[in-house]
Amino acid sequence: MTFKIKRRWRTVRDYSLGWTLAFVYLCIVRGEGTIEQGSVQFEFWDSIITSLMMGPLFGAISGFSHILMMEYGYKQVPLLKLIIIRAVYVLLFLTSMVLLAFVFYGGEMQLMAFAFEPGSFAIYFYILTVDIFMFGLMQVSMYFGGNNLVKLLTAKFYTPIEEERIFMFLDLKSSTQLAERLGHIQYSKMIQDCFIDLGVVVENESEIYQYVGDEVILTWKLDDGLRNENCLKAFYTFKAQLKKRMAHYQKQYNCLPEFKAGLNVGIVTVTEVGKYKREIAYHGDTMNTAARIQEKCNEFEQELLIAENLKEMFGDIAFEFSKMDSIALKGKQQAVSIYAVSR
Repeated sequence: MTFKIKRRWRTVRDYSLGWTLAFVYLCIVRGEGTIEQGSVQFEFWDSIITSLMMGPLFGAISGFSHILMMEYGYKQVPLLKLIIIRAVYVLLFLTSMVLLAFVFYGGEMQLMAFAFEPGSFAIYFYILTVDIFMFGLMQVSMYFGGNNLVKLLTAKFYTPIEEERIFMFLDLKSSTQLAERLGHIQYSKMIQDCFIDLGVVVENESEIYQYVGDEVILTWKLDDGLRNENCLKAFYTFKAQLKKRMAHYQKQYNCLPEFKAGLNVGIVTVTEVGKYKREIAYHGDTMNTAARIQEKCNEFEQELLIAENLKEMFGDIAFEFSKMDSIALKGKQQAVSIYAVSR
């Protein structure tokens, strides 16, 4: 199972769990010690059982709709239109729920009378609120990246801890010339397009740590980065995606963006930083070295450079390594051996 498919299943799982809990919560609030105004009367435990059955179903539907919107709509539809599309989806979602409930509990009633019974609007409003809340939570999670939202909520990194990680500093080639030729607006649009296309690196289990101007920092836990040469393949996956969209870049910007990258591995400190804007931050010499390795790409006329300590962690793989001269990096006491990577 690919990482992308696992990611989709996690989305469906989260929505299913969310909707199940939401329905159970509604049953507890409305069902314990209250009397329904409508004709449909639920026994408390019957409603709980119904919630446990229907929650995963509606959660799966909602989860798949989220996947479709974010994977196939986000990079083509502005955010405002995306919200409108989501609102239309919620209306269809509510309609399907009413129709399904009518089939099971409508009895002799007319459909419209069943749909607009006393107390029904409160339930509709609740469902609308739950959907907006879960959709918003998913958007916030995307802004923090990966599972960082959960880590922030659980204060996992409130106290700094150490992790062994791989870092890639990925930078746009000839950025100054492109910015001058395209102008700030077109240049920013091109960067937007590039970073949307960069999303393909999730196939290589990459975490996008930070966007810094026209540079991106990717990171992997050590095992994830080494598995299937993910940390190396990510660069070529991104490169292939840009080439796949060559016609778009040529038409819009009269160029095909090219990137260069530097990779390093080592121990870093990971901690939660900030008061009014919180995030997970990595600190350490490992990152500084990766950044400086990337800066050497132009000097060695290479697109991908890797530190020797990371290169030694690979076995027999489908990549070739060419040793560059050992170089003294700014701020480092010992010289660092660097290798160029090619397929």
